[in-house]
Amino acid sequence: MRPSKSLSGMTGFTVVWLGQIVSVLASLMTQFGLTIWAFEKTGSATTLGLIQVFFLTPFLLISPFAGVMVDRHNRKLMMMLSDLGAGLSTVGILVLQAFGVLQIWHLYLAAVINGLGNTFQWPAYSAVISTMLPKEQYGRANGMMSLIEAGPGVIAPLIAGALLPTIGLTGILFIDVATFILAIGLLLLAHIPQPPRTADGVQGQGGMWKEAAYGFRYIFARPGLVGLLTVFLVGNFFSGIQLTLLAPMILSRTSNNEIIFGSVQSAGALGGVIGAVVMSLWSGFKRRVHGVLLGWIFASLALAFLGIGRDVVVWIPAMLVGTLFFPLINSSSQAIWQVKVAPDLQGRVFSARRLIAWITQPVTPVIAGLLADYVMEPSMQVAGPLSNIFGGLVGTGPGAGMGLLTVFCCLACALVGIGGHYVQGIRNLEDVLPDHDQLQKTEGVFAD
Repeated sequence: MRPSKSLSGMTGFTVVWLGQIVSVLASLMTQFGLTIWAFEKTGSATTLGLIQVFFLTPFLLISPFAGVMVDRHNRKLMMMLSDLGAGLSTVGILVLQAFGVLQIWHLYLAAVINGLGNTFQWPAYSAVISTMLPKEQYGRANGMMSLIEAGPGVIAPLIAGALLPTIGLTGILFIDVATFILAIGLLLLAHIPQPPRTADGVQGQGGMWKEAAYGFRYIFARPGLVGLLTVFLVGNFFSGIQLTLLAPMILSRTSNNEIIFGSVQSAGALGGVIGAVVMSLWSGFKRRVHGVLLGWIFASLALAFLGIGRDVVVWIPAMLVGTLFFPLINSSSQAIWQVKVAPDLQGRVFSARRLIAWITQPVTPVIAGLLADYVMEPSMQVAGPLSNIFGGLVGTGPGAGMGLLTVFCCLACALVGIGGHYVQGIRNLEDVLPDHDQLQKTEGVFAD
């Protein structure tokens, strides 16, 4: 029995969602402020890339075991632990900044702690949709989750840019900590059911290592899911390089202009919000795989203009249009997995899925930073070895090398989406692999 005052269904989900969107807004303000602080301290794209590496490495290494914990234990508790971990890392940075002793290596350490906390967050929040809501509301819920990813980014850079001169980085960090407390408080109000056990769930039971491995075995036994993951694996490699370069490229081309950088970020977030609202109302293509592949193609072609452009006249429309397709990609993919994988397996399977899709992410920021600092930027200076060939496309001077690398990576991502349409196993995934509720009708459901 749950407490009578607990909120369930779409009402409960919306309360949890509200807490998360406010917390993410504050966290993005912190991220913006720390990005500016770190780049002004070092002027290095490699430094910004290393912060991502220290976040992603523990995130991915612990991810399979976090998925087991999500499936084994109370999912509300797992969600609270993830928020608490992220909050503790911010508290540490706040204290160091308040005493004036914050250094770059402190950001690396905080990124590790934040990564460990967030390891539980994504599989837990992804899995609760299928236990709190009926299948017909998955598209709407995933559209709302896309709003969490995109919505706060519309105003976070602008608010952070306006607040930095008045309350400073310390004040922004304090706001971030307060919103973590709010998110946990709202989470306590919601009723989050535990999923019933299925035949596949019983088969995957065992020790920690066995259950963690079962998530991978489940995926690799289904070629269609492997093909879909391959699209994200390859696409994420190139998009990871491109996203790492965004901040240093724009800051380099604008002499560290925080307002321009914040405006471009906000334009991208606005595109994501528009796309998320559309997905919340529309739910995407009937064949969701088309949403995934077409989204990769159109988003990548639009974002290629970030590298070609040299001022906000091009950067803002490119970010707006490119990020417009992000919710289509992610919501379509998420709905496929939620429909095909039984709820009591989603912690393990979704964590394994994230590890496979993101396995290159700890190295892409390093690759991006090294290529930018030591190869592309020197080559695209005036009279550089590549300036005569590509100077007419992306210009020369500071940021041009990163712009050219951005173009290359975006074109590679578009090719990934095009190639997926020609692979039958990916194209016909939804027809070949049955929904999990169809399997439960034939195999039976095990009650707790």
